[in-house]
Amino acid sequence: MGSSERARHWQYAELPGVDLLRARYVRKTFVRHTHEHFVIAAIADGVEVFHHRGADQYAGAGALALVNPDTPHTGRAGVPEGWRYGAVYPSPEVVAEIAAETTSIRGTPGFVRPVLDDPYAVALVHQVLRATDEGNALAADTLLRVAVTRLLRLNGGPLPQREVRTAGARTAAAARAVLEERMADPPTLEKLAGDLGTSPFALLRAFRAAYGMPPHAWLTDARVRRARRMLDAGRPPAEAAVAVGFTDQPHLNRHFSRIVGVPPGAYQRERKNVQDAPGGPRLASDE
Repeated sequence: MGSSERARHWQYAELPGVDLLRARYVRKTFVRHTHEHFVIAAIADGVEVFHHRGADQYAGAGALALVNPDTPHTGRAGVPEGWRYGAVYPSPEVVAEIAAETTSIRGTPGFVRPVLDDPYAVALVHQVLRATDEGNALAADTLLRVAVTRLLRLNGGPLPQREVRTAGARTAAAARAVLEERMADPPTLEKLAGDLGTSPFALLRAFRAAYGMPPHAWLTDARVRRARRMLDAGRPPAEAAVAVGFTDQPHLNRHFSRIVGVPPGAYQRERKNVQDAPGGPRLASDE
């Protein structure tokens, strides 16, 4: 990363189920990827562009980029000076719990529009991050709940339930299961299609329709997800790289940074800080 770019991806023990990020990116590009958690990114300066459900979305200062779990999207600067933002990534369970208590949304809650102009909510997200820096658990928890409630009330609704009905969708799901099982040693597209009784291009079309990206891109995303879980559990990056099917640690570093936003070593160091904090949660900012 250039000297003008910086990022910190961390957790705070008193906010379980929530990842936290502060970053300034100029040349950074995020490849198409998904998150298991919600993305609530509060833009402080500049503009972020992200491709989401077939169109480029623009989020400038005072706006939030909002992405539901398992929804493919990208990310890049929309202006030469890049963008600066703070983000919280609450788990689906955290959001569902808040929605059940403070909204009338029935079903699985999620965001309706991917960009919301709301300087007040942007300020709330940055206040959550500041509270974690200061070790103020009461403020961090309260402000997160207020922010999520506000965003759901302004821009929330039930997520559509994905139903696997078509033969193509069933084939895509079967292919995904094979890739999950054989992550470190995946078959070729031709072999995968043949084993499922279809043709390579038919499988490619079905997979893209079901998961928003081709099988090889989905596999890279899934490998990074699994590597994250291994890093969270304390496994060394080099070991995680090989276990999920990357050739070596530099290969993992490249893909991890283009999806998570920080390299695996920096990501893991912050996780270790949370576990090692004496008597619990206090975390000093190291920016």
